[in-house]
Amino acid sequence: MRDDLHLKIRHLTPEDYPQVQQLMDRVYHDIGGAWPKHTIDKLIKDFAEGQICLIDHDDIIGLALTVQVNYDRFSNPHTYDDLIGKRETILHDKTGDALYGLDLMIHPDYRGYRLGRRLYDARKDLSRQLNLRAILAGGRIPNYQQHSNEMSAAEYLEAVKCREIYDPILSFQLSNDFQLKRLLKKYLPEDESSQGYATLLEWNNIFYEPVHDALHSRKSQIRIGAVQWQMREVSSVEQVLQQVEYFVDALADYQSDFALFPEFFNAALMGLCPDKSNQTAAIRFLAGFTEQFKAAMSDMAVSYNINIITGSMPVQEGDTLYNVSFLCRRDGTIDCQSKIHITPHERRDWVIEGGNKLQVFETDAGRVGILICYDVEFPELSRLLAQQDMDVLFVPFWTDTKNGFLRVKHCAMARAIENECYVVICGSCGNLPQVDNLDVQYAQSAVFSPSDFAFPHDAVMTETTPNTEMMMFSDLDLDRLKQIRNEGSVTNLKDRRHDLYQVNWLNLLPD
Repeated sequence: MRDDLHLKIRHLTPEDYPQVQQLMDRVYHDIGGAWPKHTIDKLIKDFAEGQICLIDHDDIIGLALTVQVNYDRFSNPHTYDDLIGKRETILHDKTGDALYGLDLMIHPDYRGYRLGRRLYDARKDLSRQLNLRAILAGGRIPNYQQHSNEMSAAEYLEAVKCREIYDPILSFQLSNDFQLKRLLKKYLPEDESSQGYATLLEWNNIFYEPVHDALHSRKSQIRIGAVQWQMREVSSVEQVLQQVEYFVDALADYQSDFALFPEFFNAALMGLCPDKSNQTAAIRFLAGFTEQFKAAMSDMAVSYNINIITGSMPVQEGDTLYNVSFLCRRDGTIDCQSKIHITPHERRDWVIEGGNKLQVFETDAGRVGILICYDVEFPELSRLLAQQDMDVLFVPFWTDTKNGFLRVKHCAMARAIENECYVVICGSCGNLPQVDNLDVQYAQSAVFSPSDFAFPHDAVMTETTPNTEMMMFSDLDLDRLKQIRNEGSVTNLKDRRHDLYQVNWLNLLPD
């Protein structure tokens, strides 16, 4: 063990060639040794940021040589010679959308310190900085010669993947999140220890974004706004809409991308029903205002440049009543999500039916799902939305007691963890003594996150004061979701056992 290490990473310079030559001759003594100086100089000239060395004091002890390539070309079968032009110059494509790892080596005297991982991480950082879709590499399998009489090259790769055999290059690459794509034949014919075979390995940049017009690029940082709504006696539709617009205006002033309202937030209007003691008549009376609210809130979404989830409102289609949430986008388009699971109270007193469609909605600030209150207590629905790459789940709710609220809260927290997404819950408080069986509400609105190092220790991004009318804001990083889904402490979505179980919608999911 060395006790006087002083390590740093930097870019290679032409003056480093004597040390580069010495290191490559030591490591690649069996396949021709070092590249000539003009090859290294050309790599530095063409793509200086891709040539990385690891230094101990002033000595080069590690090296990573890299070029840009076209992904479609080099993610398919190729040989090492396909990367080489005249006079042993490496073919660098400055318009390429992937990195290609030419060589990566650590001085034999420094092995055992996991130093190669630092060079791999530097390449990954470079891929992210340049917004490239992947890192490709043709990897030698130098221990194959020891097993070639007893197994094929393909069998050898499988044995290494299963850790039945150790290969110094392939085992290391697999431990650094590279995926084995294929076996390459005659990749480097002079490589006798690999018998000319190589592996094509790939690391995918989960943050890669195809080049777009900047005006239409995907947002990775979004702001959520929600209204913990105070139920109160009202005298007109206009009074409620005036209160809605007040909150939309305030949320938009804080540059929120979304405004979320609670389930049945306009229920106070049932108090205006001529026969308000008849609950079935009162809820249908409320449904008579839904089109007006939908149109007005869609206009607000456009005017205030904010996407609005309208909580929920009753919608009557023929003789059937549904509990529906509308997504009013700021571009003027509207989508809707019906409540799937109807509570005993809704079914018994209001004769509401459950919907039969479920989908993720595209917005300019992420892919979102909407589950109304009771629906979040059924984990299958959230899992189906997660399978469609949902980023944020919105849950407008209405609960009258604390135990009812806690069912929603704890289930919502579980959905955020198991589906690696954000979940926003939003409810109402106050009382409606003029409406039968809707006297009081209990709510504490909140935003929940997955439970991992990148998020708050208790997986709560923000929460309101219970039973107080107020606005809630939370800034969400969608890239963090990508990262934990691929590189988290646990990876719930990746680790599902599709060979044992699946959650499927019975062919009713919209195209």
